[in-house]
Amino acid sequence: MPKRVDHAERRTEIAEALVRVAGRRGLHAVGMRDVAAEAGVSLRLVQYYFETKEKLLLFGLRHLTERFGERVAARIRDAGNSPGPRAGIEALLMAALPTDEESRTFHFVYTSYAVLSMSDPTLAAQPFIKDPDAAEDAVTELLGQAQKADLLRPGVDPRLEASGLLAMSAGLGTGILVGQRSAESAAAVLEHRLDGIFR
Repeated sequence: MPKRVDHAERRTEIAEALVRVAGRRGLHAVGMRDVAAEAGVSLRLVQYYFETKEKLLLFGLRHLTERFGERVAARIRDAGNSPGPRAGIEALLMAALPTDEESRTFHFVYTSYAVLSMSDPTLAAQPFIKDPDAAEDAVTELLGQAQKADLLRPGVDPRLEASGLLAMSAGLGTGILVGQRSAESAAAVLEHRLDGIFR
């Protein structure tokens, strides 16, 4: 009897191969043939699941984003039963810093995608921006909860602070990738900013 193929699992395996190759070389340098070789499958199989490189890249980005969400959730769980809004914000911001191989790959590939979408009309037309918006909404919500609980300093605007914190985290992450600063230094900068927001 022929073995049944789990198509969702196969698509995930191909997406993980894309992420591994892109994490080493950047998305701009990755072709479907490279992904097939990394996954140990034929080019035809990759093309069967993803007709175009753009579809493969978008699926890979969604996969990467899901993995990032799992990483944030694990950090929040590690913070205890009722960690509070600041711990939730710290979990999200610190998970995005490239402090280990997985987070380094996430930051590098996500940044590569952003750069690639500026010159690729097909990618630029996709909802790439929704994930950063979702992160900004989540941090804004947590800051709003903290404000209601009187945990923030007077005059804090949750939406403005959320966008600033995420931009700071992204910039610090790039600084770590290029060797401008250490992960410890980046974490200290974020903690300092949070100290300026929270009482």
